Amino acid sequence: MNVWVIGKDRWHSAEIVFQGFEQLGLDTFQYTMTDSVEEFDANRLEDYPIVAVCRSNSQFEHEHRFWMNEDVQQSFERYVENGGSLLVIHAGTAGYQSGERFRKLIGGAFLHHPEACTVKICPESSHPIAAGVEEFQVHDEHYMMDWEKSDTELIMRTVSEHGEQPGGWTKMYGQGKICVLTPGHEEEVWNHPMFQKLLNNALHWCAE
Repeated sequence: MNVWVIGKDRWHSAEIVFQGFEQLGLDTFQYTMTDSVEEFDANRLEDYPIVAVCRSNSQFEHEHRFWMNEDVQQSFERYVENGGSLLVIHAGTAGYQSGERFRKLIGGAFLHHPEACTVKICPESSHPIAAGVEEFQVHDEHYMMDWEKSDTELIMRTVSEHGEQPGGWTKMYGQGKICVLTPGHEEEVWNHPMFQKLLNNALHWCAE
Protein backbone atom coordinates (compact mmCIF):
# COMPACT_ATOMS: atom_id res chain seq x y z
CA MET A 1 0.00 0.00 0.00
CA ASN A 2 1.30 3.43 -0.96
CA VAL A 3 1.90 5.99 1.79
CA TRP A 4 2.75 9.62 1.08
CA VAL A 5 5.06 10.99 3.80
CA ILE A 6 5.34 14.80 3.95
CA GLY A 7 8.20 15.98 6.15
CA LYS A 8 10.91 18.57 6.77
CA ASP A 9 10.50 22.10 8.03
CA ARG A 10 12.83 24.66 9.56
CA TRP A 11 12.90 22.81 12.90
CA HIS A 12 12.49 19.17 11.86
CA SER A 13 14.75 16.93 9.80
CA ALA A 14 13.27 14.93 6.94
CA GLU A 15 15.94 12.26 7.36
CA ILE A 16 14.81 11.31 10.87
CA VAL A 17 11.21 10.95 9.76
CA PHE A 18 11.91 9.14 6.51
CA GLN A 19 14.35 6.69 8.13
CA GLY A 20 11.78 6.03 10.84
CA PHE A 21 9.26 4.89 8.26
CA GLU A 22 11.78 2.92 6.24
CA GLN A 23 12.81 0.94 9.31
CA LEU A 24 9.39 -0.69 9.18
CA GLY A 25 10.36 -2.35 5.91
CA LEU A 26 8.72 -2.25 2.50
CA ASP A 27 6.74 -5.50 2.56
CA THR A 28 3.33 -3.99 3.34
CA PHE A 29 3.80 -0.26 2.80
CA GLN A 30 5.76 1.65 0.16
CA TYR A 31 6.63 5.27 0.82
CA THR A 32 6.73 8.36 -1.35
CA MET A 33 8.73 11.06 0.46
CA THR A 34 8.20 14.78 -0.07
CA ASP A 35 10.35 17.35 1.75
CA SER A 36 9.62 20.66 0.03
CA VAL A 37 6.63 22.90 -0.55
CA GLU A 38 7.44 23.11 -4.24
CA GLU A 39 7.02 19.34 -4.62
CA PHE A 40 3.67 19.21 -2.83
CA ASP A 41 0.62 18.99 -5.07
CA ALA A 42 -2.73 18.59 -3.31
CA ASN A 43 -4.16 17.01 -6.46
CA ARG A 44 -2.02 13.94 -5.72
CA LEU A 45 -3.70 13.21 -2.38
CA GLU A 46 -6.26 10.90 -3.98
CA ASP A 47 -3.41 8.71 -5.31
CA TYR A 48 -2.53 7.56 -1.78
CA PRO A 49 -4.68 5.53 0.64
CA ILE A 50 -2.62 6.96 3.53
CA VAL A 51 -0.97 10.38 3.84
CA ALA A 52 1.41 11.06 6.75
CA VAL A 53 1.85 14.75 7.63
CA CYS A 54 5.06 15.25 9.63
CA ARG A 55 5.70 18.89 8.72
CA SER A 56 4.71 22.01 10.61
CA ASN A 57 3.02 24.92 8.87
CA SER A 58 6.21 26.96 9.01
CA GLN A 59 8.16 28.67 6.26
CA PHE A 60 11.79 28.53 5.18
CA GLU A 61 13.35 31.82 4.08
CA HIS A 62 13.58 30.54 0.51
CA GLU A 63 9.93 29.47 0.41
CA HIS A 64 7.39 31.92 -0.89
CA ARG A 65 4.39 30.72 1.10
CA PHE A 66 3.15 28.64 3.99
CA TRP A 67 2.26 25.26 2.55
CA MET A 68 -1.01 24.69 4.42
CA ASN A 69 -3.08 27.49 2.94
CA GLU A 70 -6.87 27.50 2.85
CA ASP A 71 -7.03 25.58 -0.44
CA VAL A 72 -4.72 22.86 0.86
CA GLN A 73 -6.73 22.59 4.08
CA GLN A 74 -9.88 22.08 2.03
CA SER A 75 -8.11 19.44 -0.06
CA PHE A 76 -7.17 17.47 3.05
CA GLU A 77 -10.72 17.77 4.35
CA ARG A 78 -12.14 16.38 1.09
CA TYR A 79 -9.47 13.67 1.01
CA VAL A 80 -10.45 12.29 4.42
CA GLU A 81 -14.17 12.83 3.92
CA ASN A 82 -13.98 10.71 0.76
CA GLY A 83 -12.23 7.81 2.49
CA GLY A 84 -8.55 8.71 2.77
CA SER A 85 -6.55 8.05 5.93
CA LEU A 86 -4.51 10.83 7.50
CA LEU A 87 -1.63 10.06 9.89
CA VAL A 88 -0.36 13.18 11.67
CA ILE A 89 2.90 12.92 13.63
CA HIS A 90 4.62 15.46 15.90
CA ALA A 91 5.34 18.54 13.76
CA GLY A 92 2.22 17.79 11.74
CA THR A 93 0.25 19.33 14.61
CA ALA A 94 2.39 22.52 14.86
CA GLY A 95 1.60 25.87 13.31
CA TYR A 96 -2.05 24.99 12.71
CA GLN A 97 -3.65 26.73 15.66
CA SER A 98 -4.77 29.53 13.36
CA GLY A 99 -5.61 27.12 10.53
CA GLU A 100 -9.12 26.52 11.71
CA ARG A 101 -10.14 23.94 9.11
CA PHE A 102 -7.10 21.65 9.49
CA ARG A 103 -7.05 21.97 13.28
CA LYS A 104 -10.69 20.93 13.50
CA LEU A 105 -10.12 18.13 10.99
CA ILE A 106 -7.38 16.46 13.03
CA GLY A 107 -8.95 17.19 16.41
CA GLY A 108 -6.39 19.54 17.91
CA ALA A 109 -3.15 21.45 17.51
CA PHE A 110 0.22 22.04 19.16
CA LEU A 111 0.38 24.99 21.57
CA HIS A 112 3.97 25.01 22.90
CA HIS A 113 6.65 22.78 24.40
CA PRO A 114 9.26 23.13 27.16
CA GLU A 115 12.92 22.25 26.67
CA ALA A 116 13.33 18.63 25.56
CA CYS A 117 13.13 16.34 28.57
CA THR A 118 12.32 12.79 29.63
CA VAL A 119 8.84 11.97 28.35
CA LYS A 120 6.96 8.84 29.36
CA ILE A 121 4.58 7.46 26.76
CA CYS A 122 1.62 5.62 28.27
CA PRO A 123 -0.55 3.70 25.78
CA GLU A 124 -4.25 3.11 26.33
CA SER A 125 -4.21 -0.67 26.02
CA SER A 126 -7.84 -0.89 24.89
CA HIS A 127 -7.06 0.73 21.55
CA PRO A 128 -5.85 -1.48 18.65
CA ILE A 129 -3.09 1.00 17.76
CA ALA A 130 -1.67 0.46 21.26
CA ALA A 131 -1.79 -3.34 20.99
CA GLY A 132 1.53 -4.81 22.08
CA VAL A 133 2.95 -1.38 22.95
CA GLU A 134 4.36 -1.19 26.47
CA GLU A 135 4.87 2.01 28.41
CA PHE A 136 8.24 3.55 27.53
CA GLN A 137 10.19 6.76 27.95
CA VAL A 138 12.35 8.83 25.63
CA HIS A 139 14.13 12.19 25.51
CA ASP A 140 11.85 14.36 23.42
CA GLU A 141 9.91 17.60 23.17
CA HIS A 142 6.82 17.29 25.35
CA TYR A 143 4.07 18.78 23.22
CA MET A 144 1.36 20.71 25.02
CA MET A 145 -1.81 20.29 23.01
CA ASP A 146 -5.11 21.97 22.31
CA TRP A 147 -7.18 18.78 22.11
CA GLU A 148 -10.81 18.42 21.09
CA LYS A 149 -11.68 15.54 23.37
CA SER A 150 -15.35 15.28 22.44
CA ASP A 151 -14.96 13.77 18.96
CA THR A 152 -11.69 11.83 19.34
CA GLU A 153 -10.60 8.56 20.97
CA LEU A 154 -7.44 8.62 23.09
CA ILE A 155 -4.61 6.25 22.14
CA MET A 156 -1.97 7.32 24.64
CA ARG A 157 -0.89 9.93 27.15
CA THR A 158 2.50 11.62 27.46
CA VAL A 159 3.84 12.47 30.91
CA SER A 160 6.84 14.52 32.04
CA GLU A 161 7.86 16.85 34.84
CA HIS A 162 5.69 19.40 33.05
CA GLY A 163 2.50 17.40 33.44
CA GLU A 164 0.30 15.08 31.41
CA GLN A 165 -0.93 15.58 27.87
CA PRO A 166 -2.90 13.65 25.25
CA GLY A 167 -0.13 11.95 23.28
CA GLY A 168 -2.20 10.42 20.52
CA TRP A 169 -5.76 9.95 19.37
CA THR A 170 -7.93 8.76 16.51
CA LYS A 171 -10.90 10.33 14.82
CA MET A 172 -13.39 9.31 12.16
CA TYR A 173 -14.41 11.92 9.59
CA GLY A 174 -16.79 11.20 6.74
CA GLN A 175 -15.64 7.92 5.20
CA GLY A 176 -12.03 8.38 6.33
CA LYS A 177 -9.78 8.05 9.37
CA ILE A 178 -7.36 10.25 11.25
CA CYS A 179 -4.61 9.23 13.67
CA VAL A 180 -2.48 11.75 15.58
CA LEU A 181 0.78 10.91 17.43
CA THR A 182 2.51 13.83 19.18
CA PRO A 183 6.02 12.44 20.02
CA GLY A 184 8.73 12.42 17.36
CA HIS A 185 11.20 15.29 17.50
CA GLU A 186 14.28 13.26 18.41
CA GLU A 187 15.78 10.42 16.39
CA GLU A 188 15.76 8.37 19.60
CA VAL A 189 11.95 8.34 19.47
CA TRP A 190 11.71 7.05 15.90
CA ASN A 191 14.31 4.34 16.64
CA HIS A 192 12.63 3.08 19.81
CA PRO A 193 11.09 -0.40 19.31
CA MET A 194 7.86 0.62 21.05
CA PHE A 195 7.43 3.72 18.87
CA GLN A 196 8.14 1.60 15.81
CA LYS A 197 5.42 -0.79 16.98
CA LEU A 198 3.07 2.13 17.54
CA LEU A 199 3.82 3.51 14.08
CA ASN A 200 3.32 0.13 12.46
CA ASN A 201 0.00 -0.36 14.27
CA ALA A 202 -1.13 3.12 13.24
CA LEU A 203 -0.41 2.43 9.56
CA HIS A 204 -2.32 -0.86 9.68
CA TRP A 205 -5.25 0.82 11.44
CA CYS A 206 -5.27 3.50 8.75
CA ALA A 207 -5.16 0.81 6.06
CA GLU A 208 -8.18 -1.15 7.32
